[in-house]
Amino acid sequence: MTTGAAKARSEWEAPVEDGEAILWPEAGELIRQTRENHALLGSADGVFIQNIALSELRARAREWLGHREGGQLLIATGHQVELLHPGVWAKDVVIDALAGRTEGAAYHVAVDTDSPKHLQVRLPGVSVSVTDDARLNVAAWSGLLRSPTTGHLQALSSIAGKASAQWGYQPLLGDFLAAMKGAGAGRASLAEALTQAMQEMNRRLGLRQRAVLAGPMWGAEPYLVFAHHALARAESFAQGYNAVLMKYRQENGIRSGGRPWPDLKVDGDRCETPFWLDDVSAGERQRAQVVRKRDRWVLELKGGGGLVLDEGAEGWRAAEQLGRALAQSGARLSPRALMLTAFVRLLVADQFVHGIGGGQYDRVTDRMISGWFGVRAPAFSVATATLLFPTAVGQRRVDVRPLTEEGRRLRHGWADTEKMRVERQIAAAPRRSGQRQELFRLMHRRLAEAMERREYKEWERRMEAAWRVSEEQEGIFDRELFYLIQPAERLRKLIGLYDRWIGQARG
Repeated sequence: MTTGAAKARSEWEAPVEDGEAILWPEAGELIRQTRENHALLGSADGVFIQNIALSELRARAREWLGHREGGQLLIATGHQVELLHPGVWAKDVVIDALAGRTEGAAYHVAVDTDSPKHLQVRLPGVSVSVTDDARLNVAAWSGLLRSPTTGHLQALSSIAGKASAQWGYQPLLGDFLAAMKGAGAGRASLAEALTQAMQEMNRRLGLRQRAVLAGPMWGAEPYLVFAHHALARAESFAQGYNAVLMKYRQENGIRSGGRPWPDLKVDGDRCETPFWLDDVSAGERQRAQVVRKRDRWVLELKGGGGLVLDEGAEGWRAAEQLGRALAQSGARLSPRALMLTAFVRLLVADQFVHGIGGGQYDRVTDRMISGWFGVRAPAFSVATATLLFPTAVGQRRVDVRPLTEEGRRLRHGWADTEKMRVERQIAAAPRRSGQRQELFRLMHRRLAEAMERREYKEWERRMEAAWRVSEEQEGIFDRELFYLIQPAERLRKLIGLYDRWIGQARG
């Protein structure tokens, strides 16, 4: 396992080598920025969200999570509910190390309101869904899915046991599946079971972060204040949002209007907002929209109803009204990407740890926070790592590209000077002439002869063998396999690496 290194922002790239890890900024700066974020946001008495001081709203949001104040730092990360690969799991390792170094608390926000993905238990040569819920590929968000039945977990355990018997080491996957069963097979939601089981496995590895589901947070008063603030100022928000997206695309040479996210549509008296409107009972969602009536925006709700949104309303009262209206219509407002991260960074965390993709896109969030919310964006951090399948360690990955080029030369390079001479004759011959056709036939005969030569036949044998090995290696060189197919000792080495970086840093 290599030691890895801290990376500059311009060098955020997923590590290639087994055991490599990145941390940005370097550990001492990370500690300093975390304390600076805490001071910045905790004293933001002059920044108001729906007419409540950010510092007050932030204290209430952290209280809702059960976090004690008294100066204790809150270190957070978040990810969709899925079978995390080691690069994503590295964020949990970092928040634990940083919380330990600063005597803070670490929280993992498990986002159960995003669409389901990466829910296949993938082993080299095998891929099985982690749940037997038939809605796996159609559910609007992962929180709708049921946890696997006992029978399905038993089948998964059997498949994993047979596969691991050939690996020469003991993975943690079997323990994880047992933890899934203990989390309430067939009774709890898949999001609850997965989150609880992975947290249990992290505890066994020595990590101490607390995992919380995002869904319940979207019904809490601090979040509803935050959401009402953006809804009541929908046109202003959409204009700012679209402007920073356009600038980001220009700066990064992005031509697609859908990256990193689509613009918010503003059409006369109708405006799209950065939220999903979830019909909880039907399990359906749509983009939340507001319509202008006189001088107010109105949130459209099921059944033709709506809630009038008042910019001047006192925040807690506005949150109460929004929560009541949503409950009466069986709806929930789930934040889309930028708003989810902005909420956690502004109202919850003193430090938010991203992966590479999230870090790149949070440059857009930074601009929205400073330009629209009116407060300097708190610094964030980036971490990821690579742990290949253990049997890949020490192997050299087969690269078929040089062989492919060699084959092309063997097929088309017969007597190069002669080939070039014939090509010139073809170019000079009149189009559709008998001379030109005869020259083409000559070239094709020569090409066919080249493919019958001993050198070419030998190349075919080497190419076939290389493809066979490449296909066998495809699974073991995949850095996105579930982290718990690793043995405990390899995961603990990665924990030790980040512990040394952060624990020994000055800050």
